[in-house]
Amino acid sequence: MTSSRTEPKYTVPGLSVQDGAKVIELLRLRLHALNDLSLTLKHIHWNVVGPHFIAIHEMLDPQVDQVRAMADDTAERVSALGGVPVGTPGALVAERTWDDYDVGRADAIAHLGALDLVYTGVGESHRAALAEVGKFDPVTEDLLIGQLRSLEKFQWFVRAHLESSGGDLATAGAHTENEAARSAHQDGAR
Repeated sequence: MTSSRTEPKYTVPGLSVQDGAKVIELLRLRLHALNDLSLTLKHIHWNVVGPHFIAIHEMLDPQVDQVRAMADDTAERVSALGGVPVGTPGALVAERTWDDYDVGRADAIAHLGALDLVYTGVGESHRAALAEVGKFDPVTEDLLIGQLRSLEKFQWFVRAHLESSGGDLATAGAHTENEAARSAHQDGAR
């Protein structure tokens, strides 16, 4: 069995094997983040309740589909670079650098508050990977830019529910998903 973390024996034309290995390593966590995000979105889809249930329930399915497609594109890029994409739950849990989503059954505003922080984390880590990859692989850079464009749009959809008419976010200053859920819920109850 071949390890997923060994240097590839080949990569795409125009990249050195060493640079290909760097890109593969950066994409490895992006793949985990996207797989985790698609599962988190589905979890919220199944556990959202309250007066805004149907709006949020239906808003999330297209996001799930697009995030799954992003994960597929990321995995295929890893393969094209000569790497081994690993999409198993065990690898995701063992290698991720973030905590599991921890909001269960909750109203729409609480879940959206927590989801805002999830999108912030995924977006920030995508930007960090983009900055590194942009130094030597414009094809992967383009892939990540397209994904980031969609992820930021999805976060805008979420934030539209959390923003006051004065432009303040109910989740401002929250550091955990539970804090964000409580802040959004308290602000939404006013």
